[in-house]
Amino acid sequence: MSYDLMVFEPEAAPKDHPRFLEWYFQQTKWQEGHSYGDPAITSTRLRDWLADIRQTFPSINVVDSAELPEDEASATDYSIGKEFIYACFAWSKEAIAYQTVFDLAKKHGLGLFNVSSGCEEVWLPHLGKLTLAHQKESLTLLDKLRRRFSPS
Repeated sequence: MSYDLMVFEPEAAPKDHPRFLEWYFQQTKWQEGHSYGDPAITSTRLRDWLADIRQTFPSINVVDSAELPEDEASATDYSIGKEFIYACFAWSKEAIAYQTVFDLAKKHGLGLFNVSSGCEEVWLPHLGKLTLAHQKESLTLLDKLRRRFSPS
């Protein structure tokens, strides 16, 4: 298992959680008809984000030995789509990976989906910051009881 995060072009994704998840599942069927290792097929902002993130988390699929990390756990698997990049990090790098991806998504004006989070947080750029746009509905115990015992 890996710690997975996805950055995406904010204009490409739906703004509500249920439709966003449908969009996400469609993207991760990997049916765009191209190699998912070629940065040339994605947007300029996503290519710039990838160039920055690879400074800290080099690509596991790179054959250039100059990019191979001394710390093997920092090697990361990137799947590059037309409107997103899906990154699989080692769990041992969870905290630094999340902070680095978050900071770089903010810098490049990209959205961020915390795929590995139970809350499924989706962050979108707004006025130079990333703001929580939506997440999985979390019900309190009282809300759950109300739903269970409310008349239909």
